[in-house]
Amino acid sequence: MTALTARERWLARAALLAAAAAVVVLLLFAGLRAIALLGVGAGGLVVTAAGLWWALTHRGARRALALALAVAAPVLVLIAYVNRHVAWVIALSAALWLAAVVTGRSALVRVDRPAAMPETPAVPPRQPFMIMNPRSGGGKVARFGLREKAEALGADVALLEGPGNVDVAGLAQAAVVKGADVLGVAGGDGTQAIVADVAAEHGVPLLVIPAGTRNHFALDLGLDRDDPAKALDALRDGTEMRVDLGRAGGRPFVNNVSFGAYAEVVQSPSYRGGKTRTVADVLPDYLMGHRGARLTARTGDVVVSGPQAVLVSNNPYGMGDITGLGRRPYLNGGVLGMIGVRVSSAAQAAGLLRGQRSAGLTRATGRTVTVDADRDRIPVGVDGEALTLPVPVHCEVRPSALRVLVPRERPGVPGPRPHIAWKRIFRLALVPDRPAAERAARR
Repeated sequence: MTALTARERWLARAALLAAAAAVVVLLLFAGLRAIALLGVGAGGLVVTAAGLWWALTHRGARRALALALAVAAPVLVLIAYVNRHVAWVIALSAALWLAAVVTGRSALVRVDRPAAMPETPAVPPRQPFMIMNPRSGGGKVARFGLREKAEALGADVALLEGPGNVDVAGLAQAAVVKGADVLGVAGGDGTQAIVADVAAEHGVPLLVIPAGTRNHFALDLGLDRDDPAKALDALRDGTEMRVDLGRAGGRPFVNNVSFGAYAEVVQSPSYRGGKTRTVADVLPDYLMGHRGARLTARTGDVVVSGPQAVLVSNNPYGMGDITGLGRRPYLNGGVLGMIGVRVSSAAQAAGLLRGQRSAGLTRATGRTVTVDADRDRIPVGVDGEALTLPVPVHCEVRPSALRVLVPRERPGVPGPRPHIAWKRIFRLALVPDRPAAERAARR
C-alpha cells in the first residue's frame, strides 16, 4: 500500500462523517419510522429488480405487466414518502450517503491503484505499416484523415476496401516479411486482435488507432478515443509497453470472450438489423433454459455450472460496479478474468443488487479458463465477433506477449473505482496526522 497523505486521511474522515450524518438525519427527523422508511425503499428496489427480470424472461402481456411493476414500484415508494412528509428527509439522507460513497472511494483510489504498466522509450520506426478499415466507427478513417496523416509520417497504408473479405492476417504477415518494423491498425477490437496476434508472433510493436465504435482495448491503453489521429504521434514520439494477449479456441483476443445468452443472441440473423427487438424476442428462452447450450466454466478450483452467461477477459475488469465491468486497470497481470452469471428466479435477480456478494455472480482469475457444454459446438463472441467453436473451448493468456507502441502524451488510464470497504475507510481515518515538527523536518 502506498504511503498515506493527509488528503486521503481527511477524505476517509469526511466519508465517515457523511455516513454518520445520513443516519442522524433519518433518526432525528423520522425517529423510529426511519427503519420502516428504509424497509419501504429497499422493498421498492427489490420489486423493481424482480419486475425487470420478469420483463426479460417473458413476452407479450406478461412483459408489459412486469415493466409496469418495475416502473410503479419506485413511484409508489416516492408517493409513500411524500404522504408522510418525509421525502425531504430521505432526499437529504440519500445525498449525504452519496457524498460518503464518493469521498470514501476517493480516499481509497490511490491506496488501491495498481502499479502503472512499465514503459520504455521507443525508437521511431523506419518502416511502419498501417491497416485501416474505412467502415469502422462510421467512417472515422476518412473523418479524421488518418490515412493522409499516417502517410505524412512515413507509413505505408492498406485500406480494407474489398471486394469481399480481406485477409487481414495475411496483409500483416506480408508487411513483416517486407521489413515492416511496426504494425498499426485502425479498426474495431476484432481487427486489432488479428493484427496483434501477427505482431506478437514476429515480435514487432503494435500501434493501436482507436477508429472503431468502442475500442475498449485502446481505452485501457490510455489512448484518446475522441481523436484517433493522436495515436499516430507514437510514430515520432512514442513509448513502448508489454501487455498480455489472450487466446480462445485458437483465436486471439485483446479484450474478452463471451459465452451463453449474449453469444447466442448475436448469432441471430436479425440481430444486426434490429438489436433491441432481437434481444427482446430471443432472450427469454435462453434465460429460462429452454434454448441454448448448458455451459460449465472452470478455472482452477472454481467451477460455475449452468450459467446463463460467462465472460472471460484478458486481465480482470475493475471492481467498481455490480458486475465489475467497464475498465481494466492493467493489462500485464498475466491472468484471465472470469465472470459467471447464474440467475434462475426473480429473487436471485434482486440479489444482484448485493453486487460482488451476489449469489448469482461468480468472479475468479486464472491463467486458463475452460468452457464446456452439452453440445459439440457453441456460439462464442470473440472481441465482439460472432463465431461458433467446438467444445471444450480453452482460453489462455500469453503474458507480456505483445509489444504496444503508444504516444508519450495521452490521456492515460483513469484511476479505478474501488469497491467501498468501510472497515478500510475506518482504519484510514484513524491514522494519526504527522506532528508539525516531523512535517517541518521532512521539508
